[in-house]
Amino acid sequence: MIDLHYWPTPNGWKISIALEEMEIPYRIVPVNIARGEQLEPDFLKISPNGRMPAIVDSDPLGGGESLSVFESGAILEYLAEKSGRFLPSHPRSRFAVLQWVHWQMGGLGPMLGQHGHFKLYAPEPVPYALERYRREAERLYGVLDRQLAGRSHICDDYSIADMACWPWVITYKSQGFDLGAWPNVRRWYDALKERPALRRGYDVGSELRKATFQGPDDEARKHLFGQNGEGQ
Repeated sequence: MIDLHYWPTPNGWKISIALEEMEIPYRIVPVNIARGEQLEPDFLKISPNGRMPAIVDSDPLGGGESLSVFESGAILEYLAEKSGRFLPSHPRSRFAVLQWVHWQMGGLGPMLGQHGHFKLYAPEPVPYALERYRREAERLYGVLDRQLAGRSHICDDYSIADMACWPWVITYKSQGFDLGAWPNVRRWYDALKERPALRRGYDVGSELRKATFQGPDDEARKHLFGQNGEGQ
């Protein structure tokens, strides 16, 4: 059994989608990031960076004691190894998938995250930041659009690369992007949202966010945006 320490955000959705797609038994351990639960000592033991998601596998790959894994990209790779699914074994195909997982981790997620922060949550407009991150987000959408030309998936087959990228594209409406500018992304996004397992993964914990807050209040802002290197 895998414990998924989770909150419904793009990085959290990556893992709940993967677990549903891979048919791996799991249970949700909510980590309310708006109330600072990601900074509690017990959570920091399994995720030293103070970010969710993280997993604890009581029946780990390779055997032995329970294993914890943090960082969503590493978790996707671990789950693919454990299940033997959605990550090819042939080196050429394998690294084709992994490079796109790392592209999402290093580019698409951080840039959309920064654009979303300055557009939706900054206490006052910062035009330079908005322009800088919007341009970079649009560039990355263009990269993804070119990769998807003539393809149903980011690589040859549906993989953890798709699971990594799709949850970040979900944010396009709130961030004010028009997917019509990237027709291959639009086609891919719409096709994937028809996958039953992906839909189940996306719906995991939808009540958690609603039950807590509809937008960041002062306490949420402190925990989400005011952390220093000591996790405060």
